[in-house]
Amino acid sequence: MLTLLADLSYLYSPLNIFRYITFRAAMAAATALFFVFFFGPNIISALRIKQGKGQPIREDGPQSHLLTKKGTPTMGGLMILSGLIAATLLWANLRNYYVWIVLFVTASFGAIGFYDDYLKVTKQSHAGFSGRARLALEFVVAGLACYFLMKIGGDNMSKLAIPMVKGYVGSLGTFFVVFGAFVIVGTGNCVNLTDGLDGLAIVPSMIAVGAFAIFAYLVGNSIFSNYLGVNYVAGVGELTIVCSAFIGAGLGFLWFNAPPAQIFMGDTGSLALGGLLGTVAVAVKQEFVLAIVGGLFVVEGASVIIQVAYFKATGKRIFLMAPIHHHFEQKGWKEPQIVIRFWIIAFVLALTGLATLKLR
Repeated sequence: MLTLLADLSYLYSPLNIFRYITFRAAMAAATALFFVFFFGPNIISALRIKQGKGQPIREDGPQSHLLTKKGTPTMGGLMILSGLIAATLLWANLRNYYVWIVLFVTASFGAIGFYDDYLKVTKQSHAGFSGRARLALEFVVAGLACYFLMKIGGDNMSKLAIPMVKGYVGSLGTFFVVFGAFVIVGTGNCVNLTDGLDGLAIVPSMIAVGAFAIFAYLVGNSIFSNYLGVNYVAGVGELTIVCSAFIGAGLGFLWFNAPPAQIFMGDTGSLALGGLLGTVAVAVKQEFVLAIVGGLFVVEGASVIIQVAYFKATGKRIFLMAPIHHHFEQKGWKEPQIVIRFWIIAFVLALTGLATLKLR
């Protein structure tokens, strides 16, 4: 919204600063951070009153959670989403369609997660929303987003970019809608599975989104993209603002989510964050780099798939408990130990993904 002030720069030249993505990205992060700081305590109080017993804790999960996490309110993703959306609407160029597509997926996935959290809290059951129905809705949302990405980005949007390979390597055609939807839905659910310990999902999400904020800025700039040998996508640089707003909102949420957590993000937050990350990766044509930068989420999701498949085939378990962070809990690792080590892994993976920028 404030980018409109740049149109008045002919009257007052300092208003040109509102044209710069770097300035607006920094301000979006600060705005989202202070928004969550200011409204966060009131949101937590309201959710605690409304939910009473808070998020139900899995009986088959780590027994320590029944003591340390019982009664903690969920749906904290509302804090992140409100800060993210408010900052984006204030600092992003609202004439940019990529911004609206990412916000559409983020808000829609957040709404799906909110309904799931609502059912869990009201029924005091860990079951929640039907898995098939939830996935179907996610694919509809993601499919629509990818369809409009194709309309905006043209033929190049349906092409594939491989890390360390210059230029596009092939085109998916209309199948891109299915491929892109799979990336977005898969990312959303992998982040959702990672959200099991205080601070475990939010920091790796911020690290991954931070990496893609850099990708968006460089890919959306013809000079930088040409120098680095990455494929230029006109207009996606504006997604740097959305990513920065998320980082600010995420930092604000972490203040209240740090152990012992005052609130959980719930599916409201984790699905929305995964949807945002997946959509940005698809928009900037770095879907395969996402598997590197978001490698922690891939491992978390894969651990559940492997555990379920192996158990159905043999009646035995590979991991003591899935997702894999619970496996390490069962092995005796303390919660802060797991969380901080996973943060380190996420940071290393993000640096590895960024290193592919010049390896072409």
